[in-house]
Formats: sequence, C-alpha cells, structure tokens
Amino acid sequence: MSKKYLLNICGPTAVGKTGISLYWAEKLGCPIISTDSRQCYKELAIGSAPPSKEELDRIPHYFIADRSIQQPLTAGEYEKLALGTLEELFESHNIIVAVGGSGMYIDALLHGLDPLPTDSKIKEALELRSQKEGLPALKAELEQLDPEHAAKVDVRNPRRVIRALEVIAITGKKYSKQLNNTPKERPFKIVNWVLNMDRGKLYDRINSRVDLMIANGLEQEARSLESYQELLALQTVGYREWWPYFKEQYDLDRTTELIQQYSRRYAKRQLTYFKRFKGAEWFDPNDINSQEESLRKAGVL
Repeated sequence: MSKKYLLNICGPTAVGKTGISLYWAEKLGCPIISTDSRQCYKELAIGSAPPSKEELDRIPHYFIADRSIQQPLTAGEYEKLALGTLEELFESHNIIVAVGGSGMYIDALLHGLDPLPTDSKIKEALELRSQKEGLPALKAELEQLDPEHAAKVDVRNPRRVIRALEVIAITGKKYSKQLNNTPKERPFKIVNWVLNMDRGKLYDRINSRVDLMIANGLEQEARSLESYQELLALQTVGYREWWPYFKEQYDLDRTTELIQQYSRRYAKRQLTYFKRFKGAEWFDPNDINSQEESLRKAGVL
C-alpha cells in the first residue's frame, strides 16, 4: 500500500496560506481540507477571509462554508469529522493538503486533543462570574494561575478563558501542562509547514486585508449578524469590533483601526502557538524551492 501524506500548511493571518495551498494542491493533484475555525461558517463570507469562488472552483475544498453559525463546531468535533474525511479522501489520493491558522484545530488534526475533564457546575459558576465580574477578572486569574497559556490564548474569547479555568479548578494543574502530552498515532505521515515573513511586511498585509474586507462589505455583513453576536462563531476579530460601532461608541476609522490592531495581535499569538509544533519547518511563502526540497526529503515527490 502506498504511503499516505498530509501536507499541513499553517501560519499567521494574511501570510498567504491560501495561495500556497492552491499552488501545491494543483501540483500534487489533491484536495484541500481547511483547519480554519471560522471559514466553515457560511455566514462569515467576508470576515473569515475564505477562498474566493474562483479559488474554490480550482480545487475541491472541505470544511469551507459547510455549516451555519448556529451549528458550532468544536475542535474535538472537528478532529473526528476531519479524520473521517481524510480516510475517505485517502482512498483515491496519496497526499492531501490541509491549510489554516486555527491552532486548536490544527493540533486536533495532527496530534489529537487530550481528553480533558469537564464539570458542569464549575463551568456554570465561571460563566456566572464572567457575567457579574466581567471577562477581565477571569483573564487576570488565568494570567496568575497559568501565564504560559494566558500568553497564547485569545483572552478576549470568554469560552477559551472559562475552559482553561475550568480544567485548572478540576485538576489543580496548569492547563498548558495538560495539552498534547501524548500525541495520538495517525495513519498517515505528516509534513508540517509554518509560513512566516518579516513582521513589518506581515502587518502591512494584515492592514491592507482589513481595508479590503471593509471595502467589500464587512460592515454590512456584521450588521446582518448583529442579533447573533452572542454566538461563539462571532466571538472573533473582525466581527466583535463592530458592536460598539453600531451603538455609535466608535466611528468607522476607529473601528477599522481596532480590527487591524487586534488582527495583528492575533497573528502574534498564532506564531507563538506554532512554535510549539515539534519538527515543523518554517518557510517564507515565496520560497517555493525550499518547500519543494522539503517534499522531496519527505518522499512526497
């Protein structure tokens, strides 16, 4: 039986992952599965920066606009669905490209998520505290109990902060020390790439992308989703900055600046997360020669 390979392409937002994934998928004659935790929602057609219709027509994609924001997909659920999809695709392909920037989804796919404990009473108490004391109080607690995890988690995401504190309360151990201690075996070989570039150039690309999203109707898209703002899918950069704007707390220029600022911070957190990946190779998106050499060494080419 031929060896099966998963080429995982990850990196910070706006680094150029989509273009590189399309390039190699076409070269290798294979489909693409997304590891993006927001591009799977069809309502987020602008703010999640999914591939364009033309790009989707070039190569079959999976987990792109395949569900509603009212059907949330957790990293654990994604792991099961993605592995099932890969099993089917490997019947007719020896290699498949995965692409995205959501660290937990990538971890779930490549390494498997550790079965961490849950306690509904503790979770409910934390959610109540979040409502009464505000998220900053829980964020400060997480920074004190587990500074390593607080440094890389999206501390503006209530669900992530509450989940970490829940596990810490149950186990008495740092959340960061309980993640991926025992990677699961996968029935395919993984080639893991992290794309990166000069920080200033990346930040310019992020700023330009936000400007383009707004020009393409991001405000209107967010306005159509305002009534769903409490849903998990909308607790994300590019959407939550609009809610104060709609209440006339900020003007459009300030809202744009905030989306750009938080997008840059998100990119920084992504890079911190990806540094955890053992054996990952880091490439400039334009360094096709080095990427090709990596595939040769792995036995893909």
